[in-house]
Amino acid sequence: MSITSERTVELIKEFGKSETDSGSAAVQVAILTERIVNLTEHLKTHKKDFGSRRGLLSMVGQRRNLLDYIKAGDEQAYKDLIARLGLRR
Repeated sequence: MSITSERTVELIKEFGKSETDSGSAAVQVAILTERIVNLTEHLKTHKKDFGSRRGLLSMVGQRRNLLDYIKAGDEQAYKDLIARLGLRR
């Protein structure tokens, strides 16, 4: 259900400006997307896990706010990021 530290390091290298750039908005969106995908798979089998569902909705809202922040700063970077992550917007 949670993301491994190795996968986190991979995402930081892929989406960050440097190998230690774990705080930029693009990296945070990538990590949240990975966690959302994992939690969605968990909820497919555990349909009545409402605590996890609430956490999922919280993560989706946090990701949406970060994506809005990126879009306000640089629209092209926003479009590139959602294309790389495979998001709908």
